[in-house]
Amino acid sequence: MPRPVVITRPLAQAGAFARQVAALGREAIVFPLLEIHPLSDPAPLQAVLAALADQSHYALVAFVSPNAIDACFAHLPRWPDGVALAVVGEGSRLALAAHGVTDANATIYRPVDAARSDSESLLEVLDLDALRGREVLIIRGENGRELLGDALRAAGVRVTQVAGYRRTAPLLDAASQRQLRQLIDSDNDWIVTSSEALRILHQMTERYCGADSVAKLQQQQLIVPHARIAETAQQLGFQHITRSASGDESLLAALQSDT
Repeated sequence: MPRPVVITRPLAQAGAFARQVAALGREAIVFPLLEIHPLSDPAPLQAVLAALADQSHYALVAFVSPNAIDACFAHLPRWPDGVALAVVGEGSRLALAAHGVTDANATIYRPVDAARSDSESLLEVLDLDALRGREVLIIRGENGRELLGDALRAAGVRVTQVAGYRRTAPLLDAASQRQLRQLIDSDNDWIVTSSEALRILHQMTERYCGADSVAKLQQQQLIVPHARIAETAQQLGFQHITRSASGDESLLAALQSDT
């Protein structure tokens, strides 16, 4: 019998994927490892979005995640004509499409290789010479990798970074702690799409369940869409790691090949 599939995405992003997993005949269990919250003060984000009306202000707007896109469009009714965008993965491309922004009506830069959905791969497709001396806006969470902004600045690009949301680890109540123990004591496929989420899972298990459960957790099957997450998993002692390309279709294909 196929193993249940544990979906660890934030709650708002987990439902649609859970339905796709169920359509494959697999049991889908939603167990979020990150919570996404709006900012207490959205004024800085609103200010930079207001500047988008002046098409000459930003040469490019880069989004680090689907959450950054959703945070932007919570304050922006439509994407202004003529403003180029950049995303790092297939999930972000689909998030743009959900807000009506596609290759048909906007210039969207993204990594060529779907298996390499990260800032490094995005930088490979950007014309840094053309961006030198111009302004690029990066919309991101309150914290995260600095690689994209640092690399652009090193190339002579003027960079504005603004937070659109904040990420936190969920606080587990007694019922969620019991669920975590049950998941670790059974045999599952875990979909993990963030190194931060994987570290939180390891910390939660150690805190609430103890060292024996950490050892059991390390024997669970992980399916991850990026080499960096796979490296984090190896560092944390996980033994069974499957890499997929970026995007839900690739994750689903990895699930099917794993049965």
